[in-house]
Amino acid sequence: MSYNLFLDDFRIPADGFNILGRNEYLKLKWVVVRSHNEFVDYILKNGMPDLISFDHDLADEHYAPPQFWDEKYNQWAEKKGFKEKTGMDSAKWLVEFCMDNKVSLPNYFVHSMNSAGRANIQGLLDNYSKFEKQNDKENS
Repeated sequence: MSYNLFLDDFRIPADGFNILGRNEYLKLKWVVVRSHNEFVDYILKNGMPDLISFDHDLADEHYAPPQFWDEKYNQWAEKKGFKEKTGMDSAKWLVEFCMDNKVSLPNYFVHSMNSAGRANIQGLLDNYSKFEKQNDKENS
């Protein structure tokens, strides 16, 4: 089954266009999941999507006060100790799933308005993508 997956607790895919300006948000059909658990369950039941768009903050507890809307966010989040999983947890799960099942990382966007969370997810996925490409070259 070919599909695109949009992970966000309240936005719709068209909102991704307003954030990133990418036409894919308007042109493609999306399956929307609202939590980490829905994300995992959907992939396990339906296979790997072609494209995933990640939000970071998936529950009210993830929204930091304005004074932490910068590089201080990671320190604030660590002290807070979230009960609900974030989009970063979903990205980590995805990387582990790809490694364990020897499947390629799908294409991805990170549409989160949380700049620190967005950078963390983007960095993780970019690094794994580089690792994957390097492994492909070495095994060819």
